[in-house]
Amino acid sequence: MFDYYLDLAWRSLRRSPGLTVLMVLAIGFGVAASMTTYSVFRAVSGDPIPWKSSKLFVPQIDPWGPSGRASDGEPPDALTYTDAMALMHAHRAKLQSAMYRISPSLVPEQTGQHPINVSGHAVYGEFFPMLDVPFLYGAGWSADDDAHQAPVVVISGELNRKFFGGANSVGRSLSMDGKDYRVVGVMGDWNPQPRFYDLASSANFNAIGEGVFIPFERGIAAGIYNSGNTNCYEPTKGAGFIGLQQSSCTWVSYMALLDSSAAASQYRQYLDSYAREQQQAGRFHWAPNNLLRDVPAVLDHQGVVPSDTRISLLVALGLLVVCLVNTVGLMLAKFLRRSSEIGVRRALGAPRRALYAQFLIEAGLIGAAGGALGLLLTGAGVMSVGLVFRPEIAALARLDWSLLGITMVLAVGATLLAGLYPTFRAARVQPAWQLKSN
Repeated sequence: MFDYYLDLAWRSLRRSPGLTVLMVLAIGFGVAASMTTYSVFRAVSGDPIPWKSSKLFVPQIDPWGPSGRASDGEPPDALTYTDAMALMHAHRAKLQSAMYRISPSLVPEQTGQHPINVSGHAVYGEFFPMLDVPFLYGAGWSADDDAHQAPVVVISGELNRKFFGGANSVGRSLSMDGKDYRVVGVMGDWNPQPRFYDLASSANFNAIGEGVFIPFERGIAAGIYNSGNTNCYEPTKGAGFIGLQQSSCTWVSYMALLDSSAAASQYRQYLDSYAREQQQAGRFHWAPNNLLRDVPAVLDHQGVVPSDTRISLLVALGLLVVCLVNTVGLMLAKFLRRSSEIGVRRALGAPRRALYAQFLIEAGLIGAAGGALGLLLTGAGVMSVGLVFRPEIAALARLDWSLLGITMVLAVGATLLAGLYPTFRAARVQPAWQLKSN
C-alpha cells in the first residue's frame, strides 16, 4: 500500500507544480536558516571535554578582601603567583597544573627566515594527561623536568610542519626567545573551543591553536613574561616580572582533576583551610572567600556563549515557525481542493486511516524535497556565516554528517507536523455533501 500512496502523492504534487514549489521553498529556507545558526550555536555552546568536564575544577582564592571584590562579591578568576605555587606544592588533586599564557618568538633553523611569534602556555607536566592532549610524536615532559626547569617544549602539529616538515621532531632543537629547547612531544589535532583551561587569560574562542607549551618553572626562570590578563588591586612593589611574582596581582590560571564528589569536597575544605592559614599569618585580613567550580559551571558563569548566537538562533527558529505556518495554509488549500476526490474515496469505503496515510506521505515528500533544498542552502549558509558573526566564531561552524542528518530529520519531521491539521481537515470531509454537490 505504501507504493500506491507514494504514487498518489507524486501525481498530486505534479498536478499543482506552483503550489508544490512554494511549499518546498518555504521548508527549505526555514530549515536552512535554523540549521545554519544552529551549527554556530552548537560549536560555541558544546562541552569542550564532555567525558571529563565534571571532574575538572578551577579554584578561586580571594587575595584582595571585601574592598577589592567585584560587585557580585566573587574572588578573581585567576590566582596570584604565591597562591598558585602553594596549591601546586600541596598537590591535593589527582592531577593539577598552574599555567600562564606566553607569546614567545621562534627562530627557524633555515637562514634568511624571519622569527615568528606563536601563542602558547607555560604549564606543568600533569597538564597533558589531565586534559587528554593527543600526541602525534612523543609525549609531555616528566615531573623531574618540572623540578629542574628543563628547557623542553611540546609543539603543535602545525608548528612541526612549518619548522620540521611534519617529520618526527622529538629530540630536535627549537630556538625560542634566544634559547634552545628540546622538543619532547608533537601534539595531534587539539584546539578545544572554548579554551576552557584558561578562560581567565585567553580569548574564549580562537581559531588559531596553541603553538608551544613549556614547563611553568622554566618560563618563570627564563623570564618569559605573561601575555595573558593581569589584574592588580594595588601597584606592584617590585619591578618587572619579579615584582609581578611577588605582588597580589592575579595572573596565574589553575586547573585540578578531582575524580569524585568526595575529592571535590575535600579540596574545598583544603582551600578554606589554606585561606585561614593566610589569615593567621597576617596576609589576609578577611574570612575565607573561595570558590571551586567544575568546567561546565565555569563556562556558565563566564557567559562563554555569545549573546548574538542565541539571538540569531531564536530569530531563525521564528522564521522556521513562520515558514511552517505558511506551509500549513498551503497544504490546507491543496488538500481541501480535492474534497470531491476525498468524498468519492470515502463513499467507496476508504477508511480515514487510508486518507491519513495518503496525505501524510505527500507531506513527507514535500519535506524530503524541502530538506534536500535545505541541505544545499545550509551548506551555503555555513560557508557564509562570517558575514554575520565574528571571524573567530564563524570559523567554528562545521558542516558534518550529523548536521546533515539533523537537517533532513527536521525538514521531514516539521513538514509532517505541519501536515497534521490539513490532513485532519481533509479526512473529516463528509462524502454525502460532496456527492450531492456534484
